[in-house]
Amino acid sequence: MTGDATVTGIDTDLSEAVPTGWSGAAFAVGGGLLGGLVGALFAAGVTEGIKRTLAVVSRQDDWVLLVAPLAGIAVAWAILHFLGHGEAEQHLDDAPAAPRVRLHPWRSFPLDLARADLTADVVATAGREERFPWRLAPLRAMAILITVGSGAPMGTEAPASHLGVAAGAALGSPPWARRLARWMGLGGGAAAVAALMGLPLVGLAFILELGRRRRVPITVTRVLAAGSGALVGWLVNVVFDLDLIRLAVPALPPSGVLAAVTTTLLVGAISGALAALTGVAIYQVRGWESSPVVKPLLGGLSLAATILILLAVAGPAAAVGPGAGAVSWAETAGASGVTMLFVAGLRAVATTAAVAAGGVGGVFVPFLAIGDVSGRAFAPMLGVPPDLAGAAGAAGGISGGYRLPVTAVAMVIGVGGPFGATLTCLATVVVAAGAGLAVSVAIERVTNLRGTASRIVDDG
Repeated sequence: MTGDATVTGIDTDLSEAVPTGWSGAAFAVGGGLLGGLVGALFAAGVTEGIKRTLAVVSRQDDWVLLVAPLAGIAVAWAILHFLGHGEAEQHLDDAPAAPRVRLHPWRSFPLDLARADLTADVVATAGREERFPWRLAPLRAMAILITVGSGAPMGTEAPASHLGVAAGAALGSPPWARRLARWMGLGGGAAAVAALMGLPLVGLAFILELGRRRRVPITVTRVLAAGSGALVGWLVNVVFDLDLIRLAVPALPPSGVLAAVTTTLLVGAISGALAALTGVAIYQVRGWESSPVVKPLLGGLSLAATILILLAVAGPAAAVGPGAGAVSWAETAGASGVTMLFVAGLRAVATTAAVAAGGVGGVFVPFLAIGDVSGRAFAPMLGVPPDLAGAAGAAGGISGGYRLPVTAVAMVIGVGGPFGATLTCLATVVVAAGAGLAVSVAIERVTNLRGTASRIVDDG
């Protein structure tokens, strides 16, 4: 999905006048704080619901772990396709969308937007957050909760940013708040991610870097609004003691320069390339136009087969949820490097299949897990601590697969650890970004997928 997707369910008479100077800064901070509070609470509430539901599912027998994700995706698909009207489908080119059917704004999806695509609206309205189609958020919130809560291999960060921007834009929709609406939406998105991660710098970087996909300039007012929102989101995380995403924190640095360099090159190349392959596959299945039955059916069958293999090879923990269980398995299972790489590849296939089946969720956390597990696979060979290899791989997965290197850098800095470990992870981000780009361009040239393979994954 390109960043130019149009959106519906919005007011078209909003003022484009944005205050500048000191008054503009005051509006940005005030809007960021207000939108951040609402966005953080809304996104954190939905994510906490997902976590509690997923905890119940993960304790069930293996047959439930197989059936629940498929059933959850099917229900989410039904919600968006039957409650959400309109002929919404993604196009892989920039051709104009077909004429829209005018339906109720709470249920009408644009023709050129896949219903399950969460990041496209955030990207499409970047710089014009007041135009975000917030009335569609309740439908998507239900679909997100059911998809990810049922154990499907999809994540929560893109849902958080989507719901955060929606909450902020909704708060700014009354006439009295319209001059704050843009900053409320921007602050809400940053706050939601910060509340989820517990890292304000990641919330700030994530929402601004997504905006760069539409070449929205990073201005002082945008930084103030997003930064204010990110600070509020972090405070919400602290006050409510939220534990929504688990990140690997390296405890020890590499033993020497050689170990640091080899870790950077090998883990960066592998995690970036594997995540990039996954990203290209997700982009293609998202844009695959088929009958409403064939695509979900094939995606569901592929997901079922992948879950069965994961259950046999690694067990329930690695087969369920966005990926935290797979990381926990890699930490404690004592599996060989080959097995870990196999599991990382299976997780990539599972997330791609879930997208094809119509699952509604993000890919940020799955990329974290894919990178983490693939990095740990090389820890014994490289002679580095597994947590360092995992942290470097996780950062590489975000940089190479999601194409958010600045966000990956912010995550590495926010996670912390020994200075040598932080430098290793930062260097891994750079290598993974290059590896991801090289893989995407190579696929584009080999398959003639012009303008698609090297594009950013907008699924989130």
